[in-house]
Amino acid sequence: MKILQINSNLNVGSTGKIVEGIGLKVINEGGVSHAAYGRNYNNSALSSYKIGNKWGLLVHLLLSRITDRQGFYSSKATKKLIEKIEIINPDIIHLHNLHGYYLNIEILFNYLSRANKPIVWTLHDCWAFTGHCCHFIRVDCTKWITGCIHCPLIKYYPQSYFIDNSSNNYLNKKELFNKPKQMVFVTVSKWLNRELNKSFLKSYSSEVIYNGVNLEIFKPKSQHDLKNTYGFESKKIILGVANVWSDLKGLNDFLRLSKSIDNNTIILLIGLTQKQIKQLPSNIIGIQRTSDQHQLAEYYSMAEVFICSSIAESFGLVIAESIACGTPAIVYNTSAMPELIQEGVGYVVERGDINAVFDKIKIVFAKGKESYSKSCREFALNNFDEKSSYEKYNQLYTSLLENKK
Repeated sequence: MKILQINSNLNVGSTGKIVEGIGLKVINEGGVSHAAYGRNYNNSALSSYKIGNKWGLLVHLLLSRITDRQGFYSSKATKKLIEKIEIINPDIIHLHNLHGYYLNIEILFNYLSRANKPIVWTLHDCWAFTGHCCHFIRVDCTKWITGCIHCPLIKYYPQSYFIDNSSNNYLNKKELFNKPKQMVFVTVSKWLNRELNKSFLKSYSSEVIYNGVNLEIFKPKSQHDLKNTYGFESKKIILGVANVWSDLKGLNDFLRLSKSIDNNTIILLIGLTQKQIKQLPSNIIGIQRTSDQHQLAEYYSMAEVFICSSIAESFGLVIAESIACGTPAIVYNTSAMPELIQEGVGYVVERGDINAVFDKIKIVFAKGKESYSKSCREFALNNFDEKSSYEKYNQLYTSLLENKK
């Protein structure tokens, strides 16, 4: 079995690490694993190929800012990628995030439509079936179901400062993405699968495979010892984690929450910029983004409760990581987040209802974190084990090749 994966990143960031994990699973099963990436890279064990260069990426980004045609530039880089695909001659082509200013989707999908190869496309967001955005939940937009026009999110990633081309993008994507005959979708949550099946891609078969967590790293550690180490012996800790903190991730909600907590409680936020940290109130401690998963697992284990104040998550990896460390989570009732919570592992509240969040925090404090930890860990073992996720991809590959014979 020879697999080629295509993604914006390789072995960095959440999707890049998923690509690496899937590829290693293929290798461990005796197969050959290739990966093509357009942006960031970190010490991959896979046979890798860089799509384009930083100048092509910059030109694509700048043109997209003007024309709102993200995904329709990088022609030369995409033609070279196709030449590489022809040389590799993979049995299966596995697509991930195609947005990110590094690919020409028109050239790629015209090739895929005639390549006569099984295609797997894992959706990590909603970009594949909208005319512009990756997450329409921000404004509860439903235009993507019938046809995008007058996009309310044109100033959000992938930003356009001058032109709204969402209508043309929608029609072009609808035509291009329906060309391949042998394509199967994987969504990273049940919620995303339901949205996919409302879209212009609903004729394709699809299945759900949750993003996995390394349960050997993300596991409960001694809360008492960690608090002593970090100097929080007498404090109760409310934790929030994000790669990039923005209004979409709910930074303002933590600022609102900080006005309700007492002097024995602190909010710890991971992933802030230095500028954001300087603007925090005294009862919020900000820490810059860390790529050290072991340290991140310590933060999860040290906290009494984890809050995900994001309004749009296709899965919610930080929620799964927290639960795996035995720390209950409180999430909003939007996008995929509610399906990661069951009784005993956390609470679901109305989107933006900080009073409800605070009420649930008080319940967790009163019961004690230890009353949730066992249920959290068992739930993670049953639902978020990355080994199980990679095995499901391997089984999907095998079934596609068997059906092709």
